[in-house]
Amino acid sequence: MKRPSGFTPPPEGRRPVRGSAAGGADDASPDASEAASPRRSTSDTSRSTSRAGSGSGKSSRGDSLSAGDKKPRGAEASSSAHSSTPGARAKKTGSSSKESRAARPGSSASSAGTRTPQPGDDDARASSGFLPSVRQARRERKRVERAEVKRFTARSRRRRRTWLIAGGSVVGIGVLAAALAFSPILSVRTIEVDGAVRVSSDAVVQGLQPIVGSPFPLVDQSAIKAELVKYPLIESYSVESRPPDTLVVKLVERTPVGVIDTGEGFTVVDAAGVVIEASNTQPTGYPLIEVPDGVTSEGFQSAAGVLRAMPDELRQKVASVTAKTHDDVTLKLRDTDATVLWGSADDGAFKTLALERLMAATDPATVAQYDVSSRKTVVVREQP
Repeated sequence: MKRPSGFTPPPEGRRPVRGSAAGGADDASPDASEAASPRRSTSDTSRSTSRAGSGSGKSSRGDSLSAGDKKPRGAEASSSAHSSTPGARAKKTGSSSKESRAARPGSSASSAGTRTPQPGDDDARASSGFLPSVRQARRERKRVERAEVKRFTARSRRRRRTWLIAGGSVVGIGVLAAALAFSPILSVRTIEVDGAVRVSSDAVVQGLQPIVGSPFPLVDQSAIKAELVKYPLIESYSVESRPPDTLVVKLVERTPVGVIDTGEGFTVVDAAGVVIEASNTQPTGYPLIEVPDGVTSEGFQSAAGVLRAMPDELRQKVASVTAKTHDDVTLKLRDTDATVLWGSADDGAFKTLALERLMAATDPATVAQYDVSSRKTVVVREQP
């Protein structure tokens, strides 16, 4: 077959796409139109021109007609579908692609003809191989963010962990100590009494037997007090726990300060007037307290306060104490006729020191009176 002059064969493997006379542009595939290259369009145009010049009556997609010629319907569609220029063909192809996309079910187009992206488009493209997996990218981003958060919060997490460990240790130790304290392991099995001189320690231990077997935190303090108040000679007491099984009761007995003549006998009393012991004869080693109204008077409180403030060595040198009011306490020394004008019970430490120095500096046998009632001036009055 003889080819017309000016005809250029298409590249090998590519065939020109021709539209039918009835409507080739609508039947042509958009993908095939988009795949066409400028070289292919030029070949098609040349081929159509050659056929037109040879006098063929058939219309092709490359035919060009004058403005005054009347185009057949099929030729007009073919000419519009296959333009002689690449730009026109690309425009038509793009328009056909948009129309085909808009015609797909489930798609939506805006007023300008553009398609609104749908939520599953990225995943669909990723599955087709056009885009990387969006899920993988999100997972990678979250992994990097978590790593950065861990790196920047490492110090605070270590500090919080340290505090939690310390708090847990303290709580654990407290729970363990409470468990041991309230368990039978740390309970009272032995009772010891310290400081008992006039009070029988065996009697005290026997009276406290009901608390034996109780855990140390559950020892009934009121029961101990109720037992010890039965002994008037006990002035105060304290309780000490000595694990694992010993309870120590420390007693402070009343300190006798003098003797009172009741007319029927003599009673040894402490500074509060509590009778420590009674006797028909005057006990030795204690001064005689001479007051007009007994242990409830103001004079007795002053005299007993003075004797209690004295050291034992000086108290044993006092034969008697007289007092009618708060400010006229007078002492009489043993084995001499010397007296001490003490005054009130205030400043007992200063008056005691002054009297000891005066007695050391002078012979009490030659002194009629030591006056230490005034803090500013002390006076020694000798016998005539």
